[in-house]
Amino acid sequence: MGKIVNITDAVSIALHAMVIVAQNDKHGKQVNVNFIAEQTNSSRFHIAKVMQRLVKDGFIGSHRGPAGGFYMIKEPDEITLLEIYEAIEGKLEVTKCPLNRPTCPFKSCLFEGVTVQMTRSFKDFVAGHTLAHYIK
Repeated sequence: MGKIVNITDAVSIALHAMVIVAQNDKHGKQVNVNFIAEQTNSSRFHIAKVMQRLVKDGFIGSHRGPAGGFYMIKEPDEITLLEIYEAIEGKLEVTKCPLNRPTCPFKSCLFEGVTVQMTRSFKDFVAGHTLAHYIK
């Protein structure tokens, strides 16, 4: 598969859900899958799957039950958007060829390096922003 930045539904859910959890955690509140689903207009099932991954990777914790929900384990200023992205999609690499090919039949890339610029710009942006940037 190619190495062009792809913001999947899972990444979008993860990023938005982490901001929601961090905002509520600041006020001593936990949020559950239903609340996140309402806020993001996403599938409860998909949210549950993404949140399990974020719990497993140690960003958030969870309590089961009617009064349960998700809460922050790490401080929001310690979590970059890149870390969340990579927890869901794997390492974001900037490569010369967007198709990950070792050789090219042309003298220069048909994309003229725009995919490298896009990926590098995106990576720099998400690496430079923490959850704390989005907490009200």
